[in-house]
Amino acid sequence: MSITLLAIESSCDDTSAAIIKDGEVLSNIMATQDIHKAYGGVVPEVASRAHQANIIPVVDAAFAKAKIPKEEIDAVAFTRGPGLMGSLIVGVSFAKAFAMSRNIPIIEVNHMRAHVMAHFAEAPRPQFPFLCLTVSGGHTQILKVHSPFQMEVIGATIDDAAGEAFDKTGKLLGLDYPAGPKIDQLAQRGKAIYSFTEPRVKDLDFSFSGLKTSILYFLKRQLKENPNFITDNLADICASVQERIVSILMNKLIKAYQITGYRQVAVAGGVSANSSLRKALREAGEHYGWETFVPQLEYCTDNAAMIGILAYYKYQDKQFAEQDITPDPRLKVTLNENT
Repeated sequence: MSITLLAIESSCDDTSAAIIKDGEVLSNIMATQDIHKAYGGVVPEVASRAHQANIIPVVDAAFAKAKIPKEEIDAVAFTRGPGLMGSLIVGVSFAKAFAMSRNIPIIEVNHMRAHVMAHFAEAPRPQFPFLCLTVSGGHTQILKVHSPFQMEVIGATIDDAAGEAFDKTGKLLGLDYPAGPKIDQLAQRGKAIYSFTEPRVKDLDFSFSGLKTSILYFLKRQLKENPNFITDNLADICASVQERIVSILMNKLIKAYQITGYRQVAVAGGVSANSSLRKALREAGEHYGWETFVPQLEYCTDNAAMIGILAYYKYQDKQFAEQDITPDPRLKVTLNENT
């Protein structure tokens, strides 16, 4: 039986809709919100209002690109959490209303699980079980992935996420939000000549708050001696910060590999678009004999295709939600998910 899904993603500041047919991505449309650059970060109220304006045009564009009529949709998938409450409400409400009008089921999706399943949007696909480092603006985790429904968090940040470290550093350097891509571009023109201490965190957990503080005090000291220090050394600063963030991520991932012995290793989330992280993962794979997996760029950032891919597996397992379901901005990744 053919399965065609409409998927909605609205966890933060990107509105996205996708059409998935039998596990194949037919369309994956996104609308970004550039207005947040003026504030140096996402403003929740502004984000939710922008989602309201974008949701219908984005969904219409997804149907147009997929060349699929609305009558063919078998279920509607949506991000339940984690994310911003106002943003989530828009996506959840639209999905429930669309499904009710068509008398079709709805499928709730955990945003972080969906990032992992982005690897199944197209070949090559990892084989279960595998390790996945999931890094974004709000989360940093290492997971043992046993199946689409069984994922075990074996390491997570105890404070800030890697993406947040990039963005907060960018703010200190006077870069526009989001700063991660800009730091990546500048780092390629610089050298990592400045040293920042790697936080000591037990087991496989991460910490980035201390690194942000270290960068802040480093810049204050340098600016006191040379008011033009940032301008004169911007590329080298970016290269140094990026090298430290990537080394923190890779050292934990290597440790996870040594503990688990898994030779299929993946990276997902917005920060997985970082060129230095991709290079480090590739080099580690060559050194340790890993088979590495990194999604195409359009599946790294928040997107509806990854929501639809996980929903495709949930549809086959008849994991449908009820119409009274509500968003959960603090939704966690538990070992087993059968709801």
